[in-house]
Amino acid sequence: MNADLALACLRGLALGDAFGARCTLPGDHPEVVARKLPEEPWLWTDDTEMACSLYAVLRRCGRVDQDALAASFAAHYDPDRGYGPGTERLLAHIRRGESWRALASQSFGGGSWGNGGAMRAAPLGAFHGADLPRVLQDAERSSVVTHSHFEGVAGTVAVAVAASLRAVTPQLGGAELLQGVLPFVPPGKVRTALETAVRLIDADARTAAAELGVGREMAAHDTVPLALWAAARHHRSYEDALWTVAQVADDVDTVGAITGGVLAAGEHRLPEEWVRRAEPLPGWL
Repeated sequence: MNADLALACLRGLALGDAFGARCTLPGDHPEVVARKLPEEPWLWTDDTEMACSLYAVLRRCGRVDQDALAASFAAHYDPDRGYGPGTERLLAHIRRGESWRALASQSFGGGSWGNGGAMRAAPLGAFHGADLPRVLQDAERSSVVTHSHFEGVAGTVAVAVAASLRAVTPQLGGAELLQGVLPFVPPGKVRTALETAVRLIDADARTAAAELGVGREMAAHDTVPLALWAAARHHRSYEDALWTVAQVADDVDTVGAITGGVLAAGEHRLPEEWVRRAEPLPGWL
């Protein structure tokens, strides 16, 4: 277990989230093309808020305690952070004392396959590092608290494994990173799109986004493949990866959070000017 590396990963996730949330211009806008940094402040969203709860529970318990995680999600829920309506309803019910177990499986008629489990999962992979059995177990356990559909869990597993591989081999990238993730992702929409991402590793960003999805559906299979492609394609440069996300993604903050978290699990240098502009992690952490 490596809490310091998980915290570094969390910082990279939060920075990608805050940068993405501030990039509201279309990808072909001159300011995006010219890589002109958005004006301050860069405020993070629900992606970071929930990732902070996951990190806090891991640090306190050494594993994912699902009841503690659900309680932390509900206790720190801030409606101004951009939560999806399904998660808002779920957390409101948990705050009233209802069981997350029944609520998560009932949402969306069989569990959500949204990207909410995946967006917060990178610090988990960094925390457990080379202990892949624990990474897989805790990725599933963390996801089902809010996103219990098979595809939602698969996306969470993919992100956690990518971060764990980067934690063990800090410069791992390219097709090798994606190929390292694939054996741990069960067949389905997320797995199929990740296989496509391997094939497109040398493609330009718009070609990749056209095939992998841009996060418009806010689904795991529409978000995770592009985020991991960006992290793998630009594994040597945090800035290049995040500007690529800004140019092609629709759900820029969530794709950015996943990409930034996976990269920071291996390469800890974050651009200083970006860090200066971004909101720090919450005081309660």
